[in-house]
Amino acid sequence: MARMISAPALGAARALFLLDLAVTVLAWPVALALLSDPPRADAWQGVLALLLYPAAYLVGLYSLGLYRRDALNEPRQALGRVPVAAALAALGASAVLALLTEGSSVALFAVATIGLGVAGCIARLALAALRRLGLFRRRLLIVGAGQRAWDLVWLLRREARTLAFDIALLHEPAMGEFDARLAEDPALRIFPAGTDFLDAARAFGADQIIVASDERRGLPMRALLACRTAGFPVSEYLRSLEREIGRIDIKRLELGFLVYDEGFGASLLDHALKRALDIVASLLLLALSSPFLIAATLAVKLQDGGPALYRQARVTRDGRVFRIMKLRTMRVDAERFGATWAAERDPRITRVGHFLRRTRLDELPQLFNVLRGDMSIVGPRPERPEFTQELARKLPLYEERHRMRAGLTGWAQVNYPYGASLDDARSKLSYDLYYVKNFGVLFDLLILMQTLRVVLFPGNAVR
Repeated sequence: MARMISAPALGAARALFLLDLAVTVLAWPVALALLSDPPRADAWQGVLALLLYPAAYLVGLYSLGLYRRDALNEPRQALGRVPVAAALAALGASAVLALLTEGSSVALFAVATIGLGVAGCIARLALAALRRLGLFRRRLLIVGAGQRAWDLVWLLRREARTLAFDIALLHEPAMGEFDARLAEDPALRIFPAGTDFLDAARAFGADQIIVASDERRGLPMRALLACRTAGFPVSEYLRSLEREIGRIDIKRLELGFLVYDEGFGASLLDHALKRALDIVASLLLLALSSPFLIAATLAVKLQDGGPALYRQARVTRDGRVFRIMKLRTMRVDAERFGATWAAERDPRITRVGHFLRRTRLDELPQLFNVLRGDMSIVGPRPERPEFTQELARKLPLYEERHRMRAGLTGWAQVNYPYGASLDDARSKLSYDLYYVKNFGVLFDLLILMQTLRVVLFPGNAVR
């Protein structure tokens, strides 16, 4: 009899979002009841207040990365960021409410910040209790035990959206050599050669079977088909890894995967909506950031008397070269010896420049590049032509990132710290290819929201 497989187990991030939603729905009316004059549900102003604060709060939690793997695995860090998300959401909602209805108040702001912050902490403590009970673990049966299987296990443990796995390996000599590192791992269950695939899947209770053998010609396809028809989901290494870690593994990339897999299917409507988002978002950001842009421009000018703006050749869609605009963060003579990668603690960066880089204020003039159509709000970061040519020679598929306009922010920027080496460029390319393959306006909006976390909690500011 075929095994009936339900939908994949609920992941910790989605479970936490549902907990946040449930606790917020329960806590928000209680918090409002503490007000002497709470918003009234019989007027549209009151309905707006009732909905705006919790909605902004949930967006704030996502924007500050509180559903990411690092936050889920580090509850102390997450609990520290929850009040920040609540305060920012309350501040934003209060500003919108004041503009639209003049119905905001200090008391409403305080109640929202405290009440929603407490709700977020309760949800995360509840998730921690559920994790201690062993929930949110997935059982993977990996077919193959060579180098590729080792890479899969290593990457899943470090980067997967799923927080915890129980992993078993099933290997046959025809699939290639057995990686000794896997044999020495006590956390892995290894089935002996000759074990029937379906029997192994049933004995292990696999939620998914991932084919990760080094030698594909040795795969028993009939045995895999028997597992598939019995209800065990079977997927291929690259597709499973892309779904779990949010990037494309360049190290073991096969061109056939990109040719036959879904993706790269953005329509004219998708690009039109993206351009509309670029224009609206850049105008809004310019309006909101103009005081900071003016102050930063004056600070750069006053520091050494040099030009405030810095124009530099960069590469955008289809390899076109344009002149990017940034606030100058280095000395005027920083490149008197030619183009050079930026380095950590680069002595060429001025004191004002260090602050501008940490806060990303030096990027604000690029909004004019977005309005001109040279760049997009979201996309692969633009690189200099000299470095692009070098990287294209050393990294396969590097030029594929130029299928999209260069971006002010991007999928690589919200997932990988700044770096200035070939290895850094390779890692960022794996995210850029994922973005180009899976582009959509909704994806752009999610990246744009996550950029807030990078701005408020910057890491290494080298670029």
